Amino acid sequence: MKVQMTATRETLLEIYHRLLSCYGPQHWWPAEDAFEVVVGAILTQSAAWTNVEKALSNLKAAGALTPAALLAIPCDRLAALIRPCGYYNAKAKKLKAFVQRLESGYGGDLERLFALDTIELRQELLTVHGIGEETADSIILYAARKPVFVIDAYTRRILRRLALAPSGDSYGAFQALFAENLPRDEGLYGEYHALLVRHGKEVCRKAPRCPICCMRDVCR
Repeated sequence: MKVQMTATRETLLEIYHRLLSCYGPQHWWPAEDAFEVVVGAILTQSAAWTNVEKALSNLKAAGALTPAALLAIPCDRLAALIRPCGYYNAKAKKLKAFVQRLESGYGGDLERLFALDTIELRQELLTVHGIGEETADSIILYAARKPVFVIDAYTRRILRRLALAPSGDSYGAFQALFAENLPRDEGLYGEYHALLVRHGKEVCRKAPRCPICCMRDVCR
C-alpha cells in the first residue's frame, strides 16, 4: 500500500509539472478582492468565464459588487445585471442567499466567515442555497485561501483517461486522492486545479486532441 501511495504521489506531481511546463502559471482567480471571487464562483456555474466577466462588469458599473449592495438590490434588478452568465434568475437567488447568510451570521463581514476553520467553513457554505461542493471548495481555495482541492468535470475526465480515477468515483473520493498524495498547500492546489481546467478545455476535451497532449506518452 505504501509503495502504491508513493507511486500515485509521484504520478500526480509529474502531471502537475508537465502541465505547468506546458501552460505556465495561470494566475487564478482573476478578481480584485475575495468577495468578487465568491460572486464569480457562483456565477460561473454552467457558464463560460467570458460571460461571467460581462456579468461582473455590469455589477461593478452598477456599484453592486459588495455584500451590502447585493443585499439591498431588488432580485429582478440583480438578475438583469447578471443576465450574460445564464440562469440569471436562479443565480440571483443564490447570490441573495449568500449575502443574507453573511449578514445574518457574520454581520456582513467576509473575514469573519473565513475565520472559520476549513471543515466548519465548508459545512457552512454547503448549507447556503445554490452552493454545492465544487462552488464551496472554489470559494474556500481562491477566496478564503485555504487548502482544499477543487474537483470538476475536467479533473474527473483527465484522471480517468490517465487511469488514476479512484474506485469510489465520488467527489469526495477524487478530492481525497489529491489530499492524501500532495502537500496541503493552497498555492499548489490552486495552480494545479487551474492547469487541469486549461488542459481540459484546450486539449483533453470530450474529443481529445491527443497528438498535441503533453501527457500522451503516459496516458492510457
